[in-house]
Amino acid sequence: MLYINNQIKELEQKALKIRREIVKMISCAGSGHPGGSLSATDLIVALFFTKLRFDPKRPDWPDRDRFHMSKGHCCPLWYAVLAEVGYFSSDKLSTLRQLGSCLQGHPDRRTAGVEVASGSLGQGLSVSLGMSLASRIDKKDYYVYCLLGDGEIQEGNVWEAAMACAHYKCDNICAILDYNGFQIDGSIQDVMGLEPVVDKWRAFGWHTIEIDGHNMKEIVEAYDLAKTIKNKPTIIIARTIKGKGVSFMENTADFHGKAPTKEETEIALKELE
Repeated sequence: MLYINNQIKELEQKALKIRREIVKMISCAGSGHPGGSLSATDLIVALFFTKLRFDPKRPDWPDRDRFHMSKGHCCPLWYAVLAEVGYFSSDKLSTLRQLGSCLQGHPDRRTAGVEVASGSLGQGLSVSLGMSLASRIDKKDYYVYCLLGDGEIQEGNVWEAAMACAHYKCDNICAILDYNGFQIDGSIQDVMGLEPVVDKWRAFGWHTIEIDGHNMKEIVEAYDLAKTIKNKPTIIIARTIKGKGVSFMENTADFHGKAPTKEETEIALKELE
């Protein structure tokens, strides 16, 4: 599909709005995970506003595409997008992590639009595999998208699922790797390096697409390409910036799981205008 400049610009503006919501939500809650939420924003905005098939009025519509956020701690991003597309009122965003809120610190099925609870890292690709195989049993043509964190794929369960997805030729799965280079304990390279990450996924039988995870045109074109691949799963390896858009959060593990102060929030929102 050919995307014109105006469409790309609209997506970029939408992503900017979502980033502001992420900062406000986490600041209001006093806890949360801004770094990885901000790094994956462009990827998820592009997915929901150009590719994903869904109906907010019918969250359980059988023919909907499935999205699973395996790195569930980055749910402020997911919640902001779900509100923007109409699953629930944006007024609820300010209740993030509050007792009784449907917007918990990790996703669960009390939230409209959430398929499966997540947060225990390493499990999301297995969940997505199950969804893919279920589509065959149910004779449905829905597509399954799974967002993975780079620190997350250090876990062995991910690679068992990757091997199984290729074995069963699950060409209706697209994994998205938010490769921002940092995890809670520091840089990926220092904790447990992933390279050569592209070669690893290829060796496991996946079609691999490498992109700049903040280039909206590259993102939407990657999603289009993924839908054309047959007889094997696809992974989009997106090089991103931790804390993208907020200068003091970028390229650092400091804000992996820390809320900004009131003063930092004001600075961040100013930078995201």
